Amino acid sequence: MIVSLVYRAVRGLLSLPEVLLQRKPSVEAEVLILRHENAVLRRQLAAPIRYEPADRFWFSALSALIPRHRWAYVFPVTPGTLLGWHRKLIADKWHYTARRTRVRRPPRSAALKKLVLPLADENPRWGHRRIQGEMARLGHPIASGTVWNILHAAGRDPAPRRQGPSWKKFSTVQAEGIVAADFFHIDTALGQRLYAMAFLEHGTRRLHLTPATAHPTGQWAVQQAREFTTARADRGGQLRFLLRDRDAKYTASFDAVFTAEDAKVLLSAPWVPKMNAHCERVIGTVRREALDHVLIMNASHATKVLTEFADHYNRHRPHRSRGQLPPDASHKTPRAIDLHNRRLLRTRVLGGAINEYRYAA
Repeated sequence: MIVSLVYRAVRGLLSLPEVLLQRKPSVEAEVLILRHENAVLRRQLAAPIRYEPADRFWFSALSALIPRHRWAYVFPVTPGTLLGWHRKLIADKWHYTARRTRVRRPPRSAALKKLVLPLADENPRWGHRRIQGEMARLGHPIASGTVWNILHAAGRDPAPRRQGPSWKKFSTVQAEGIVAADFFHIDTALGQRLYAMAFLEHGTRRLHLTPATAHPTGQWAVQQAREFTTARADRGGQLRFLLRDRDAKYTASFDAVFTAEDAKVLLSAPWVPKMNAHCERVIGTVRREALDHVLIMNASHATKVLTEFADHYNRHRPHRSRGQLPPDASHKTPRAIDLHNRRLLRTRVLGGAINEYRYAA
């Protein structure tokens, strides 16, 4: 704006000789142009001729005082170049970019990116607009385009369902609310055979072992089912399915205990233990880690061993499918910082058949 006003003022001053002195301003304008051109040449004797903004300003202002047909004889540049300089000077009058206060988006912080990417990885069906809504709910009102750019720069597809869930994620989601049940036997030191039941929750891998008995009747199995569902209801969570085999000890009353909890009973095929593989595996764990190392004397002793092992299994024993966390753990175990100044303590379980370790407080 200032350049335009100065330009118009100079043109007005150069036209004063014609108004006040009744002289032809074109002659004196030509003289001024030649003098200025001479000054430009002297200023750049050892270098190529370069016209600075002040030179262009001066030549453009004098061009209005010289007839158009004389431009080719007076000016050191072509008429097209001179007209281009003139257009640029006039265009500055209507250029409002510098007058506006440009509103820029705040820069994306690294912490914001670290928040968007986990949301995308943990929710493969969320698009960039769904992630934008979740960010706003968390107190970060950002534009959907910002989320799109963050995902695109990280190599993620901003559209929903970037990739299908892995088998591990799929199995983990489906395992919630599934309980498997099975009988297993225990042989005492005197040759008596006892029986017990194992209930395994697929989602958390939590194990529930019933008391041992020498006479596993259908009524006894119903009582164990009631105690299990009562204990599970205290912890919360929905029960969806019960997996069991076709043993005759599973009566209609046994199934009614679980259907009352809105659970569906699923039966495995005859002589196909692999259809209840999780429960078969945990029974093998009970044998390898506890029962094979303890001489069981009677049903009371067997119940005590099973109770103590179930407590160790749920409270302390790490599980690979849970990231080496025990079933009852809700968060990661804190990592030890100084290993040299921490004293390791050992707790004996089942008389030393199993050891538990922890750091002294």
